[in-house]
Amino acid sequence: MTDMAEATERMHALVASAPTARLAEAFAAAGHELALVGGPVRDAFLDRPVTDLDFASSATPDEILALVAPLADATWDVGREFGTIAARIGRDTIEITTYRADTYDGVSRKPSVAFGDRLEDDLERRDFTVNAMALVITPRRDDGESTVPQLVDVGGGLEHLLQGVLDTPMAPERSFDDDPLRMMRAARFAAQLGFEVAPRVVTAMTALAERIRDISAERVRDELSKLLLTSSPVPGLRLLTETGILDIVLPEVPALRLEADEHAHHKDVFEHSLTVLQQGIDLEASRNPDAAPDLVSRLAGLLHDIGKPATRRIEGRTVTFHQHDLVGARLAKQRLKALRFDNDTVKAVARLVELHLRFYGYGEQAWTDSAVRRYVRDAGPLLERLHILTRSDVTTRNRRKAERLDFAYDDLERRIAELREQEEMEAVRPDLDGEQIMAILGIRPGREVGEAYRMLLEHRLEHGPLGAERAEAVLRDWWSSRP
Repeated sequence: MTDMAEATERMHALVASAPTARLAEAFAAAGHELALVGGPVRDAFLDRPVTDLDFASSATPDEILALVAPLADATWDVGREFGTIAARIGRDTIEITTYRADTYDGVSRKPSVAFGDRLEDDLERRDFTVNAMALVITPRRDDGESTVPQLVDVGGGLEHLLQGVLDTPMAPERSFDDDPLRMMRAARFAAQLGFEVAPRVVTAMTALAERIRDISAERVRDELSKLLLTSSPVPGLRLLTETGILDIVLPEVPALRLEADEHAHHKDVFEHSLTVLQQGIDLEASRNPDAAPDLVSRLAGLLHDIGKPATRRIEGRTVTFHQHDLVGARLAKQRLKALRFDNDTVKAVARLVELHLRFYGYGEQAWTDSAVRRYVRDAGPLLERLHILTRSDVTTRNRRKAERLDFAYDDLERRIAELREQEEMEAVRPDLDGEQIMAILGIRPGREVGEAYRMLLEHRLEHGPLGAERAEAVLRDWWSSRP
């Protein structure tokens, strides 16, 4: 955390920024309170970049819209039922929300909204104390002598920032009963901020874990995604596992805590999966430093071994997990569909889980060029993600083995690059298309055309580019040898 002088300077800079100053002037003239709340205030103290400008106000949504519209380049009210008006002012996107006192009714699976008229009441109902601080930038209505800006901290958020502790403004049982999704949010903020979670919060999460079933799959999916997109999600996943919440949200992951047989030891698959996830995140950042965090890669890293519990067999003194890649792909598809992930994400994650073992064996025997081509073809647009997953899947403490696998994969990527340069492997197709096949063989569209196309594709993968003349000869030989 930055020191107080620097934090104060950063907050004053926020208040003086063009959109904030213009909004403060407009709301003060209309007699309404306006305050920066939550993330911007917290991040100013933590010396983190402030990317969002969130405000709370005593004004109603209609009054907010009337005040903001003349200042904004665009406004939208998609959150109007929750009291939120959003706008774009210059390059800044802002959100202003009427003071709220919403609660969770436990039936509709969404928070029910009641507007309030006091900033303190609004802050008390927020999720965590570090998000329940506000910087009032207009004169307070109940204090004519107040100066601005004025920090309002109802739950000890500043102290908790100094201590690195995540706690709730009200009793955690009441907070989580109002909105059970806050339990998952606790895991996300613990990971994102690197904070310890207060013992009373952990106790409440454990006691109320079943309440997460009251939350819609879409909201659970979004919160899980936000956790995975942090730079270090493992502490949050541990917290969700320890409190029993992950048993409900993503039960396949806690199920990886397999008991090792007395005589057939194997690595802790749960710990291995968390390590693979974090190694993948680090590798993702080093290979693609300018790219946004990749949810597909992170889901694949976390779920790549979820087929192991169902395929675990003890053979002598060895534990085996034959075909756990195929079983895991099916389980990943089922779970992600249940969480309402989009079809593209579901298919991509399942395919990566299915392919994650393909590389092993490359180091023991040299692959032919055709095997390398098939590897690239099977990965398709997921190839870079498969590179990251496969490399991250090496968690052995045997340095010599790890170096050997790393060297082998370096060699595979080198060969892929060489073949790609020679053959344009991303667009591997037969040397003849369907129209040419029909013209050469004198046949109409039908099953035989598809068989011929697949034969030529296999020949292309096995032997590389043939050219039209050689491909025609191969096609005619194949056709004449058919029964």
